[in-house]
Amino acid sequence: MMPILVSLPEAMVKLKVVTVKSSFETALSTLQDLGVLHVEEAKELSPLEKEAVEERRARVRRALTAVQDVLSFLPGEREVFIRDIPQSVDEVLKGVEKIHAGCSRRVSAIQEAEQSRSLSENLERYLTLLPGSGDMSLRDFRHAGPYLFTGVYVFTEEAFRTFRERAAAHIIDDVNASSGNEVVEFLVARKDDRKAVEDIISALGASVLAIPDGDTTLSVFLTEERKRMTEREGRLAGLREDLQSFIQENLPGLALYREILTAEYERLSTLDWATGTPYVTLLEGWVPEGDVENVSNRLREAVPYSFIDSRPPEKGELPPTRLRNPKGVRPFEVVVKLFSVPRYGEWDPTPVVAYFFAFFFGIMLNDMVYAVGLLLLARFFLDKLVDDPTSEGTKLFRNVLYIGGVVSLVFGILSGTYLGDFLNRYFGLQLDTLALSRVVQAKLSDPISFIVLALIIGLVHLNIAHLFGFIKGIQEKNRGIVLNKIGLFLLQIFGIPYLFHGMLQIDLMPLSPAVYGMFAYPMYAGLVLVVVGSVVQMGALGGVFWLFDVTGILGDVMSYSRLAGVGLATFYLASSFNLLADWVSRGVSSAIPGIIGVIIGFLLGVALLLIFHVFNLLLSILAAFIHSLRLCFVEFLLKFFEGGGREYDPLQLKLRKRIILGKKS
Repeated sequence: MMPILVSLPEAMVKLKVVTVKSSFETALSTLQDLGVLHVEEAKELSPLEKEAVEERRARVRRALTAVQDVLSFLPGEREVFIRDIPQSVDEVLKGVEKIHAGCSRRVSAIQEAEQSRSLSENLERYLTLLPGSGDMSLRDFRHAGPYLFTGVYVFTEEAFRTFRERAAAHIIDDVNASSGNEVVEFLVARKDDRKAVEDIISALGASVLAIPDGDTTLSVFLTEERKRMTEREGRLAGLREDLQSFIQENLPGLALYREILTAEYERLSTLDWATGTPYVTLLEGWVPEGDVENVSNRLREAVPYSFIDSRPPEKGELPPTRLRNPKGVRPFEVVVKLFSVPRYGEWDPTPVVAYFFAFFFGIMLNDMVYAVGLLLLARFFLDKLVDDPTSEGTKLFRNVLYIGGVVSLVFGILSGTYLGDFLNRYFGLQLDTLALSRVVQAKLSDPISFIVLALIIGLVHLNIAHLFGFIKGIQEKNRGIVLNKIGLFLLQIFGIPYLFHGMLQIDLMPLSPAVYGMFAYPMYAGLVLVVVGSVVQMGALGGVFWLFDVTGILGDVMSYSRLAGVGLATFYLASSFNLLADWVSRGVSSAIPGIIGVIIGFLLGVALLLIFHVFNLLLSILAAFIHSLRLCFVEFLLKFFEGGGREYDPLQLKLRKRIILGKKS
């Protein structure tokens, strides 16, 4: 979302690059080419960071094992052509996890189907050996009552003989049958002896025959199972085919993953060895969040043996501030930085400063010809006043002058002001005739109207600042600021109309005297809130300093009268210079008779006009710029903006296009 009044600096991430010393210059060169790393002083590699390298290597090793697990289900050999798709190791690890999880689900389904088939085969193979078993219900083979329990077990012949010797005292009844080297034993024993019997069975390595629960007889169950066998075999074949299709589909990816992970494992193994030796180096700094992936990928390509770690800022850390503003207001970042760089995470007031600074500058310069002169100066002469015309700061400052010049041009055309009253004095054209907007012309030419307009602008500008302070107080849970700002709003909303009505007999709103009288209550409530808020913020001192908050409103608003003062001074100085040049020209023409006097008077008048107006242009530009700064800094930013941040200064190769050599210092 585009910021309208304030913006937030770009989110930063702490990047740490660990590499062997032989690769340090390559890593540094790569980072310099990328131009996004704000370098910080790097500390020695801590034990925890060394553990991070080993942990990363272990994760890669597990991923390689997972790839091999999946490939183990692939029968025979397959030739695969790897597509050249560069991928980050983190993406590869996620891809391996996804494929391995899909393969595991399919393998588990196959194993369940095979277990189900094996169960039916074992029941038919072993239980049918027991005499009379066909008419017994399945539940009889696995009975667990309050007194007795039953079970079916499979022994080797040798283990069965040992079992009969050890468990004879615990068995009430049993039936057994042999098949090859195996013996199937169905026994009945007391519940209290169950643990002893099962311990003997477990020690001898015998297996417990898993029997499904149900009242159906064994013969009926086996008949039904034989009918389901075809369906089960078909499902099992389908599951196996699905597994092979899944592996085949992901085979190119698996091949690519294995190559990337193998290279990463070798790299981390070397780096793990290097962290235990004096041949490792560390580089760290801050990178914009959106550039982390690109930086990591480029570094891994350029520096094979490196470990790259990134994390968000921790509590107490102060990352550098990279301002993020739309193109139209970005030039005014230089204005905000003249005050202070916003702290990381703090509001960046560049947008709102841009609107008001340009407006203030334009309304104070307010002359079409002077505006064109400013644009020409910014385009052709600014480069001669700075050391590096190609620097980013110079470009932004030039754009500030361009924007201020365009706003001045608009006001000059609207108000019909061309070198003061030049056209009126020398060509008889009236200002109201030249003005594109008579309303603007009337407001900006009449001193009282201009002052009233300036005060209204100041009231709006100030209250935007107080509103920001109020919102900031809520965010920071600062009750003193919140109460103070609410009080100031009440004083202005109700106090100003009340005082104008009672003291100056001026009604700002068409209301009855009784309504104006009611305004006193919220006005006094606002005054109380200002006092309470000041006390909450400053303690006992707040009992005195609240006076400055109240009187400061009047002083701050009156400060905006400078808009009218500078704006009118620009016009009247230009008009005075026109008059002075006219006097001198006429005087010379009168003193020297004939055409010579006229020519000399004309040339002298033109020269004086040029000198005077260039002087007034420079003076007016300087005054408009300084007073716009003053209003934005003192009257506005001090109400809510703290600053104190560090400017984002990435490591990059900076080449100036114009370099002066041999200049004496």
